[in-house]
Amino acid sequence: MTTLTLDAQALEMLISAAVAAPSVHNTQPWHFRLVPETSSLEVRSVPERSLPVLDPQGRALHISVGAAVFNLRTAARRLGRAPEVRLLPDPAEPGLLASVGLDEPAAVHLNSTDTLYEAIWHRHSIRSPFTGPPVPAAVLAELAEAALTEDAALYLPDREETERLLHLTAEAERRNTTDPGQRQESRSWIQRPGAPYGIPAAALGPQDAGGHLPMRDFGALQPERHLVPAAFEAEPRIAVLATRGDRPADWLRAGMALQHVLLAATVHQVRASLLHQAMEWRNLRWAARDAHHGPGHVQMLIRLGYGPEGAPTPRLRTEDVLDR
Repeated sequence: MTTLTLDAQALEMLISAAVAAPSVHNTQPWHFRLVPETSSLEVRSVPERSLPVLDPQGRALHISVGAAVFNLRTAARRLGRAPEVRLLPDPAEPGLLASVGLDEPAAVHLNSTDTLYEAIWHRHSIRSPFTGPPVPAAVLAELAEAALTEDAALYLPDREETERLLHLTAEAERRNTTDPGQRQESRSWIQRPGAPYGIPAAALGPQDAGGHLPMRDFGALQPERHLVPAAFEAEPRIAVLATRGDRPADWLRAGMALQHVLLAATVHQVRASLLHQAMEWRNLRWAARDAHHGPGHVQMLIRLGYGPEGAPTPRLRTEDVLDR
């Protein structure tokens, strides 16, 4: 074993990659601590950037942090390390969600590492209509394989099942915009000018003019902004991300799988938006399960297609999220 010295440039690379991960409402609920004695980075949750109404169990928070851990692992491999990821390493510290050991050098350097690392900077959530042909079956199969490597499953529902999932999403969206607690919490996370987190006003997308695809209705949360409805794709390609278990470690793995899928899609210039609304209501999330795919737990619905790359959302600076 070698002792790794992380200089400022390497730390900046690692943390910048980690914080580029997606998070629910761009809450960025993560904080990092360097442990020089073990050459590891600890990844902790930040309770102040949680969503107690939308996410009372912290499931979405864990998924968000899991996505950051995947980016951190990818950046470490880019640096020539063989990172050791430990999820929930200390039961006495529930806020310590992961530890990434960086001591071991990589035996080989894979080209796929460089490809995924570069995709980190081009992956953005798209809330506008997709255009172009359907995503090829070979690409979808590659995305399913990416989820599988993170101990999760990605399956592609048929047209009938897609319609059912969209119906559940629409019902969840109706609840989100009419429930006072949900509406107020979501509205509070629309970014204030100069804030490094929250949902930028410029990222608020339109609603489907045909009423078929239930995108999150930020217009209902910010009625002073006039968002003109747009024509979305008539047959959206929805993928379902699921895990076998439904405990905090499973949620972290779901986040790692989600980010692996999103980056693999980005490599093929496939764009994605996350339909999380039905996951925010326990009975609707339960109803999203498909018995044909076994007893798994649905963690996310992902809309896939072709369109513009999109713009990055604000991120916290390294000095704001790292204890050295």
